[in-house]
Amino acid sequence: MNTELPNPNRVLVIDDEQSIHKLIAARLRPEGIVVTGELDGVRGIARAITESIDLILLDVGLPNLDGFQVCRKLKEHPSTRNIPIIFLTSDSTMEAKIRGLDMGAVDYVTKPFEQAELRARVRAGLRTKRLQDILERQSFLDGLTGLWNRPYLDQRLESELNVAHRYGRPLGLMMTDIDHFKVVNDTHGHLFGDIVLQGVAEELRGYARRSDIVARYGGEEFAVLLTDTPLSAGTFVAERLRASVENRRFEVHDQVVTVTASFGLACTENIVGNVTPEALIDAADRALFASKDAGRNCIHICEGGQIVRVTGSAGLIEAQ
Repeated sequence: MNTELPNPNRVLVIDDEQSIHKLIAARLRPEGIVVTGELDGVRGIARAITESIDLILLDVGLPNLDGFQVCRKLKEHPSTRNIPIIFLTSDSTMEAKIRGLDMGAVDYVTKPFEQAELRARVRAGLRTKRLQDILERQSFLDGLTGLWNRPYLDQRLESELNVAHRYGRPLGLMMTDIDHFKVVNDTHGHLFGDIVLQGVAEELRGYARRSDIVARYGGEEFAVLLTDTPLSAGTFVAERLRASVENRRFEVHDQVVTVTASFGLACTENIVGNVTPEALIDAADRALFASKDAGRNCIHICEGGQIVRVTGSAGLIEAQ
C-alpha cells in the first residue's frame, strides 16, 4: 500500500479562456506543479473525478454551467469534495467573494492577478490539501494492521467501479478470511491472534500492486480491490496468496503455528446484470462462503452467476 503523498502536485484549471491556461501554466510550472486544464465546466468535472487532482482553479464566468454550479457539483461528488477550489473572477465585490467561500472554496483570486499572489495562494491551497490528505489517511487506516479500513475500501470501490465502467476495464474484488481464527485466539490468546492478523496483512500487502487496494474488512476478514484485473489474473493472485499464508510460520511459546485462509473472488466482467458495489461484494462474499463450506484453505470464484472452485494451479474443477 502506498501512503506517500502525490508528487508533483497537480492543478486543474477550468476556464474558458485559453490565454488564462497558458498564463497560469507559465507561472506555476517553475514551482514544479503539473498544470492541466479544461475550457468548460462539464469536462472539468469529469476530469476532476477521473484524475488525481490536488487543487482546482475555477473561473466563475464559465458559459452554460457557471463556476458556482461547477463548485457545487464538485463538492457533492465523493471523489472531488475534498479538493481545494480557488475561484478566478473579475468580480471583486464582497458579495461574490462571500458566495464563493460559502460554497466551499478556500480562496478567491481577482483577475488580472499578480504572479506572486497567484503562486502564494496556490501554495496555501496545496498545503491545505496535504493536511487533508494526512488526516484522511489516518482516519482510513486500520490501527492494528496498517491496511486501509472498510470505509476507505467502500469509497474506493465506488470510484474504481466508475472508472471501470467508463473505460471498459475489468475490476476484481478478492475476499479472504483466516480459517478457524477463533480457535487460534482461544488456544494461544488474543495477543498472538493480533500477530497472526498482522502477518496475514503483510502477506497480502506484499503481493499487491501499487494500484491495488488492500483493506481489513472486519475481524479476521480482508479484501483486495484488484484494478484493471480480469478473473483469470485475479485467480492466479489468489492462489499465490493462499499458498503464501499457508507457508508462513508463527512462533508462540516455543511452538511453530501455521494458519490457512479461504478466498472468494469476483470480477465485473463475469457478473450477470448491473454491476454495482453491492453486487460485486455479494458475488465475492458468496464465493468466499463456498470456500469455507468446502473445507476452507481453497479458492472459489463467481463466474456468470455460478460459484466455481479452482485448484491450486488455477484450473477450474466444477460448478457448485
